[in-house]
Amino acid sequence: MSRARFAGVALLALTSICTGSALAAAPKMTAAEIVDRNIAARGGLAPWQAVKTLSWSGKMDAGGNNQPRYSAPGMPPPPPPSNTPAEQVQLPFTLELQRGRKSRLEIIFNGQAAVQVYDGAQGWKLRPFLNRNDVEPYTAEELKIAAAQSDLDGMLIGYAAKGTRVELAGTEMVEGKEAYKLALTLKGGEVRHEWIDATSFLEVKIEGTPRRLDKKVHAVSVYLRDYKSVNGLQIPHVIETVVDGVQRTEKIRIDKVVVNPPLAASRFTKPT
Repeated sequence: MSRARFAGVALLALTSICTGSALAAAPKMTAAEIVDRNIAARGGLAPWQAVKTLSWSGKMDAGGNNQPRYSAPGMPPPPPPSNTPAEQVQLPFTLELQRGRKSRLEIIFNGQAAVQVYDGAQGWKLRPFLNRNDVEPYTAEELKIAAAQSDLDGMLIGYAAKGTRVELAGTEMVEGKEAYKLALTLKGGEVRHEWIDATSFLEVKIEGTPRRLDKKVHAVSVYLRDYKSVNGLQIPHVIETVVDGVQRTEKIRIDKVVVNPPLAASRFTKPT
């Protein structure tokens, strides 16, 4: 995001995705040319390299009381079913990011702050909404997900230095618009995909880490919308994560982004 990801927080949904074969209207470009256009569209290489910290704040959907949703580790439980439908619950959050994949996520639920911290190697969580008032370490699976997240400027900036190979995998329609589909082979051999709008050259969709639900693995997609300029950088202000086969759509709405806020080192250490 900065397409920074939310440190293992699952925000799940289902939306219609119309895909197709290569489209003649999209100019023929190499993968390297598309990446260069994307970096320029997002604000430029040097300005992004100058970003050391980011702070995002806003609200995230947490489901109503009569809507099925997947309860993810680290997230507040959904409201109990009721004969009286309730509106979508929106939880205030603050996400702080620092280079080195460091992140601190705070979510306010029933007046209590749930915290998830990752220092680039280890992670901790505090979940008072589950009556768990002791700081707990990340599980092995949560550590794996956190370590796989891109740094605060995403996977494309400096991809070669990271040992990533980028190839053009064709073009597809994403939410009614043409997009280039890029295949990113990471240093460890894992392949991830990103979709770049063929007109704006901004990311519109990112392949997320698959989720295991009901003993089955489900594909995950992250949609990026409502880009706004912050200090000359284009940053999405609506992020929607969808899981194939999950009914509910949930969104993150960003109200405020601060570039290079001063963040104490203690923000990314084990919570007390």
